[in-house]
Amino acid sequence: MHPSLLVQIENALPAAGRARRGRLPEWLTKPEMNHESVTALKRDLRARNLHTVCESARCPNLRECFHRGQATFMILGNLCTRGCGFCSVPKGSPDKHEFSLDPMEPANVARQAETMGLKYVVITSVNRDDLADGGSHHFAQTVREVRAALPKARVEVLTPDFEGNMDAVKRVLDAGPDVYNHNMETVRRLYPRVRPQADYRQSLAVLRVAKQYRPDVLTKSGLMVGLGESHEEVTQLLGDIHLNGLADVATIGQYLQPSRRGLPVIKYVTPAEFDDYRSHGLGIGFKMVFSGPFVRSSYMADLVAHEASLASA
Repeated sequence: MHPSLLVQIENALPAAGRARRGRLPEWLTKPEMNHESVTALKRDLRARNLHTVCESARCPNLRECFHRGQATFMILGNLCTRGCGFCSVPKGSPDKHEFSLDPMEPANVARQAETMGLKYVVITSVNRDDLADGGSHHFAQTVREVRAALPKARVEVLTPDFEGNMDAVKRVLDAGPDVYNHNMETVRRLYPRVRPQADYRQSLAVLRVAKQYRPDVLTKSGLMVGLGESHEEVTQLLGDIHLNGLADVATIGQYLQPSRRGLPVIKYVTPAEFDDYRSHGLGIGFKMVFSGPFVRSSYMADLVAHEASLASA
């Protein structure tokens, strides 16, 4: 890895040895941050009726990223049609009024990204299995609006599986993102418990179609550890993702129970184990593997994509 980028990424990760919080190991503690910049960004987002996965999924990096002026926009509303046990994004019934799409959302995302002066914009969404297109037209329109407002910015999308609708995958790619991300989330054996409304092979197919349809677009996938998977299962998953070059980049982070209703943490994976996963991924040919306790699929996404691009050069 390029030394300067390695320093930037490692400096962004919290150091071990701070005061322990509850029963978390020392490498899973972060300093408290209560900056006005965080409050101000939340206020701006609410003024435009926008949501972020940072807030809705209770990301432990929220205050750090918001203070740096970074956020991952979550479109298609703030209610998900699925009930994954690892996620704290609100769930709801499609017959509720709150499920109606905000026609101004794509333009508002673009305006907010422009206001924030973003050079790298990450857009994700809830699952909208109630919509025939899975929300892909809305997703693509959001990318186009951001492109128009910030023509020099790079755009990363993190999409759902669209229930296997590959036309929806292609529709988002046609809007011109620089990076296409679809998370595997967990190993094959744990799908029935962790992602009961998803399918392991279907998620692999999403990555395969994305890479085949737009080979020039960087592909990416992420997974959580600490849910009961074995080391061998993680390396098998990394192998499955990399098979035939399905993904150029892998992100690996510690699962943290977002609420009492979430799945329990089975294991706190050590930093040394994360290093092993990173070494294995690079060894089998990934352009970039970002692996650590606080890593999330969109965390430091600009630096991760840049490093992967350097590896491609």
